[in-house]
Amino acid sequence: MRHTLDETDRRIAASLLASPRASWREVARCLGLSERTVVRRAAPLYADGTLRTTAVRNPACFPHLIPIALRIRCRPNKIRQVAHALARRTDTVWVDILGGGDEISTVFFLDGPDARNALLLRDLPATEAVDSWTAHTLLRVFPTAFRWTAGLLSPQEVAQLIPDPTPPTAPALPLAVDTALIAALTEDGRTTYTELARRAGTTALAARRRLDALVRGQAVRLATEVDLALLGAHTEALLWIAVRPGALGEAARTLSVHPHVRFCAATTGPANLVVALATADLDTLYAFLTDAVGLLDGITAIDTTPLLATVKRTGLIRH
Repeated sequence: MRHTLDETDRRIAASLLASPRASWREVARCLGLSERTVVRRAAPLYADGTLRTTAVRNPACFPHLIPIALRIRCRPNKIRQVAHALARRTDTVWVDILGGGDEISTVFFLDGPDARNALLLRDLPATEAVDSWTAHTLLRVFPTAFRWTAGLLSPQEVAQLIPDPTPPTAPALPLAVDTALIAALTEDGRTTYTELARRAGTTALAARRRLDALVRGQAVRLATEVDLALLGAHTEALLWIAVRPGALGEAARTLSVHPHVRFCAATTGPANLVVALATADLDTLYAFLTDAVGLLDGITAIDTTPLLATVKRTGLIRH
């Protein structure tokens, strides 16, 4: 993995955050570069693992999945051990170490009530290093937050890569090929249609059409994983916000389109809105809290927890 990126590499990476399967030609046209330059710079970023592309299922379209966010209090001297154990589980989507080094935030997509009960009633109580936890079921995820590009692209450039950000289609009904397609995309979100077809036992044209239906129906989200500090976002935080029920929808919609917001979801629990934030520095974080959050009606409490380390993101363990 790279430790630094120049401005051109950052803008290429931001383009692939906005559109993870964008062709080199589309990225070049968006950024005003030659296609050769994009290939020369982007291909090594994937080769060394600086950029990785994957797919994440939308639990709303998979009724058996139970999406839960956990805040886990651990013994500080064991927290990395617990975080890495959580990251190795196939049902965790993200794992972060928070605050003063004694708390982990993680999101699970659990395979039904039995898996949820086993986690909450057996696995966590049996882990000696875990002191306590709170569980928040994700009720609704607001997808507009997934368009975060670290401010490296203008709205016009983002629009070139995502010309129609609101899918007009209903969620795609499951087909027999979906399991194989999603598994292949999870391993490599930029895998070719020919390879997708081989894995799913269909044709390249059918694989392309089915992938388009899954993405436009929001059953699957394609995601590019990158260390956000490489893009200039050196301060990340989770906001656990308590909002009056009547104001929850408006607050979530307003925050989910803010350029600093990477993730926004309504949840159960004492804090009914969780927001993941990425900013350049602490000053920008402060401005967000006072100018963006502070002006919203209906907010009764907020708990701001900075991220100390990321162990897993979008289902991929961070190297």
